[in-house]
Amino acid sequence: MSGARFKPLAEGAMTPAQARVAKDILEGPRKTLRGPFVPLLRSPELADRVQQLGLYFRFETKLPKPLKELAILVTARHWGAQYEWHVHRKFALEAGLSPATCDAIARGERPQAMSADEALVYDYASELLKTRGVSDDLFARALRRFGEEGVIDLTVCIGYYGMIGLTLNTDRTPIPEGETPLPKLAD
Repeated sequence: MSGARFKPLAEGAMTPAQARVAKDILEGPRKTLRGPFVPLLRSPELADRVQQLGLYFRFETKLPKPLKELAILVTARHWGAQYEWHVHRKFALEAGLSPATCDAIARGERPQAMSADEALVYDYASELLKTRGVSDDLFARALRRFGEEGVIDLTVCIGYYGMIGLTLNTDRTPIPEGETPLPKLAD
């Protein structure tokens, strides 16, 4: 990556709509305007809607944090979203996901030592991303374990972070300083 294509907007250079959205993000639980919101501010109404949905997934979803972060890591790895991977790997470890699980996903491998719930989320996210759907058996298992709300949250979480990953990839958002880029996976 050669650096971000969309540079951060100076406060004085923002339109009123951009300034409003930037203020909402800075005053919200994120407290910082970084990552996908740098390019997304170019479309302030979209940025506002995206950040509101992101608030739900970051801070309000009923999916347990380790499982949510596992789904995000599988999604980030699928799309080769370097920035998203590095930011959410940190969140995953803080939420209690094992380093070995994160490392296996980074290598493009199915982690070996996962709980039943972790295996279910890993399989669901992997299958959805690879086949653009989930089998009846996998759907039924997820439904039994997480209920309708949980299955919808898991599915849309994967889609949301796919959108975020593609936005970051298009921008070429650099990975956090001091981090090593993930190797490219074979197709």
